Amino acid sequence: MKLSLIIPVYNEEGNLDNLFCAIEKTMKGLKRSWEVIFVDDGSVDKSLSILQGLAEQDPKHVSVVVFRRNYGQTAALAAGIDHSNGDTIILMDADMQNDPADIPMLLAKLDEGYDLVSGWRIERKDNAITRNFPSRVGNWLISRVTGVHLHDYGCTLKAYRRGALEGFRLYGEMHRFIPVYAASVGAKIAEIPVNHYPRISGKTKYGLERTVKVILDLFTVKFLVAFGAKPIYLFGGTGLGLMAVSAVIFVILVLRRIFSAVSVMGSPLFQMSAMFFILGFQSMLMGLIAELLVRTYHESQRKPTYTVRSIIRGGKKRQ
Repeated sequence: MKLSLIIPVYNEEGNLDNLFCAIEKTMKGLKRSWEVIFVDDGSVDKSLSILQGLAEQDPKHVSVVVFRRNYGQTAALAAGIDHSNGDTIILMDADMQNDPADIPMLLAKLDEGYDLVSGWRIERKDNAITRNFPSRVGNWLISRVTGVHLHDYGCTLKAYRRGALEGFRLYGEMHRFIPVYAASVGAKIAEIPVNHYPRISGKTKYGLERTVKVILDLFTVKFLVAFGAKPIYLFGGTGLGLMAVSAVIFVILVLRRIFSAVSVMGSPLFQMSAMFFILGFQSMLMGLIAELLVRTYHESQRKPTYTVRSIIRGGKKRQ
């Protein structure tokens, strides 16, 4: 089974040579064919020339995908996956904070029957205030909202069976939510501790603003995973709730008119009741439109609404 390493690169000229040496050292101990795909995400330093040199030095194992400009880590990972050939895929960073020596451990766990093995940086070597604390809050929030409990969503070092990455596409900055998407198509997930080292060369590409992006992306992920196939449950449920509030307010107005002779039309509660009813009705219409869009999406592309792990036919199991 071939192993594909996917490594996005953005201005990492000081780390690439050492990273490839560490990868070569690790791969020599593994009895499987391998490739490493570097994705240059619009670097403006000497990263691309170094990558070209590595590809010339070891054309059997090294491939380089070059972007026209900087598209972000998610796009780089998606491009690497699209251009890879391995049955097993390893994602990792190019900043030398992930340790290639952890790859055999990830693969061993994967061979226990898991579809995805995620790294957990227990002793993380980053700034405690701007990186570690927001990361802990984000990991807790993502786990609570999605129901996929991991300690370290932000750790890029993960091992996947290719099948766990099929059935969904990555957009925006959704790479940190790959385990959630994989779980939505039935992937078995495990998490193991991995090494983490302080950055020696280059600068980090993330700061506190990343926390805001994570929260906004979480809304999208929750909607796609929980309601992507049945949006009417969200929009229709919200609409029914608003219309129920409208009905309760209207009943109160009628009772006040009967027993206290208070005008219905003159009360601001009447405007509230009408507004809630209109919003509820519009929400239900949006749900119906979303249902039509979901069906158009699946039927126009002939995309199934299910995923198959294996088929047993004639007493034999087929993956």
